[in-house]
Amino acid sequence: MARIGYADCWLSSRVGRVKPSAAGLAGVVESWLKTTSPSLRAINEQRVRTRVGRGVKILQIHNSYRQRGGEDTVVQTEADLLRAAGHELIQYRTTNPPGIIGAGGALAISAWNPWTAREVGRVAQRAKPQVAHVHNTWYRLSPAVLGALRARGIPIVVTIHNYRLVCANASLYRNGAACTDCVGTHPWRGVAHRCYRNSIAASMAASSAIAINRRLGTWVKQVDRFVVATRFLEDMLVRTGLPAERMRRIPLSAPDPGERQQPPSSSRTVLLVGRLDPEKGAREFLDIWRSSGSDLELVVIGDGVERAALEEMAVPNVRFLGWMDPADVRQQMLAARALVFPSRLMETFGLGIVESFAAGMPAIANDMGTRPDVMGRDGAGWLVSSRKEWHAALTAVADDAAVDTAGAVARDRYLTSFRPQVTLPQLESVYRELDTTSVPAGG
Repeated sequence: MARIGYADCWLSSRVGRVKPSAAGLAGVVESWLKTTSPSLRAINEQRVRTRVGRGVKILQIHNSYRQRGGEDTVVQTEADLLRAAGHELIQYRTTNPPGIIGAGGALAISAWNPWTAREVGRVAQRAKPQVAHVHNTWYRLSPAVLGALRARGIPIVVTIHNYRLVCANASLYRNGAACTDCVGTHPWRGVAHRCYRNSIAASMAASSAIAINRRLGTWVKQVDRFVVATRFLEDMLVRTGLPAERMRRIPLSAPDPGERQQPPSSSRTVLLVGRLDPEKGAREFLDIWRSSGSDLELVVIGDGVERAALEEMAVPNVRFLGWMDPADVRQQMLAARALVFPSRLMETFGLGIVESFAAGMPAIANDMGTRPDVMGRDGAGWLVSSRKEWHAALTAVADDAAVDTAGAVARDRYLTSFRPQVTLPQLESVYRELDTTSVPAGG
């Protein structure tokens, strides 16, 4: 806690001497870099490589969320897969501090936190990894950790899980609709719209983190490879200036629950799985479900701020199960007919769809963002763009032959694209691209 306070003083004492702009704040950070790491600029030009053969020593770095989310699950799953494949994995984790003072102090230096950079640097110095794989840096870690790793000659792979490098709230969503106002331009509209936590101050911190590191060229200069799950996310990042030649698309994977015992048509249950928050579209879908007159049963798995209101809608043939352990959700999917995915967000992937495909179950989803990349257009489900198309898709799901055919295509799509046995070698090939046996600097 004390370090957060000192960090706040460090930033505020210097910001008072420069113009309150991205250029000025970038100058402060650049000045700090020069005084604390004289060799950094030369090392930025170095392209060290790492060996993938008998196994790689990997330092995995992730800023966990205070409320465990999908990113945290994906990161841990990847760690488990890498270890099972024979790689040596060292995990560095931190969590954003609790309380107004602690969180506010960390947020104030979210653009560049020298304290966490030094901490990560010490960890890297002791571990001597062949590659560092960085996931979330928001907001306690900050992009400063990239410089600390690069200063030690360690190749850096970064997985981009959200739109944080483009959008203050990381979701490309505002006022109930998709928003790309800041894509390819600047992030300051996020301050005017209070996009982060509905706060001008918090939105200023989030937007400054984007602008300062864009000005410094942090992500361009420090990162050897970017891993993204879909073409849509890649396109968004390239539009903001990240190098397309360093992008590698690797879809997320889901555990294989095995072949289902009965075809989808044997079930009368349609699943809706996820957070029951406004942007996830459950309220709109329940209206569609009511008007469709379907005689199937809709089972809603998940919790959120809207749950009570959704239950009060008293839509016929709808049952709420609340939050459920992921393993239990997978079992529900193996016994269900179809999944509906009504989210209005530009999801960066949509892992629930892949999990339904693993269970041999087709999905219906809004035709937007990354959904076409995940679902394809080969018959594994239905992409819809209007209320009328939702009704048509629900009619198709009620047809036994149609839902069984779609379920078979969905299962095949999972086996060929989303199994861990398919995605893990793709990640290993990213490490292999950095191919030398050199020991990291400082070792």
